[in-house]
Amino acid sequence: MKPRPDERREAIRRFGYAVRSKPAAPADGKRPGDLVAGSHSRSYLPHIKAAGGTYFVTFRLTDSLPREVVARLKARSDAAARRTQDSEAKRAAERDYFRALEGALDSGCGACWLRRPEIADLVAGALRHFDGDRYRLSAWVVMPNHVHVVVTPLPGITLSSILHSWKAFTAKEANKLLPEKVEGEFWQRESYDHWCRDAEEVARCVRYVEGNPVKANLCRDAEAWAWSSAYTRGRLEACDTAGGDACATPRRP
Repeated sequence: MKPRPDERREAIRRFGYAVRSKPAAPADGKRPGDLVAGSHSRSYLPHIKAAGGTYFVTFRLTDSLPREVVARLKARSDAAARRTQDSEAKRAAERDYFRALEGALDSGCGACWLRRPEIADLVAGALRHFDGDRYRLSAWVVMPNHVHVVVTPLPGITLSSILHSWKAFTAKEANKLLPEKVEGEFWQRESYDHWCRDAEEVARCVRYVEGNPVKANLCRDAEAWAWSSAYTRGRLEACDTAGGDACATPRRP
């Protein structure tokens, strides 16, 4: 599918902004080493990569956002950007666009296969499987129709390979668990990844990821959502203070 000219221009503008930014160091202060740096394109959007970079990533189910919803929100954002020449105002319009997209995702469009505990467990397990071996996860959450992560690839591992591994494995295994097989692709082919410019931005993305279930009215406290790093961390803290039995029985929202 070819992009519209305005989509391509917007993607290139974001790419240029990312190139001029400084990547955030991992949360523990250690650089993971020399990675492949530069840019590449999945589908038609350019993606900036940096050695030692930390990324906020969103990938979603194929039916999670109807095309007409995305087109309407993009048209509104483009119209707002055209009304000003101020760079900060244009960035604000872009932020509003992505907030609107996130709001649409949180409304629960589509079949929401990830709402099923067995599918959510599958995806959560895949995210954590190579944590510390191929990448470091600062935060993650499995929502009913999308996934957020804050991730730092380790030396020799590209973000693209991590995403491909997660999506390919979980799509195949999820179809084994679903009584009604998914026709076509399970995940939307294009993922959204944002290169975090500094430690403050990493912290802000972590707060957003772990707070997403609360924002979407799925639970009252972030640690109550069973498919997130907040829940996992809360249970580990409970083990430290109350003994192993505190982690014996998983809670469900």
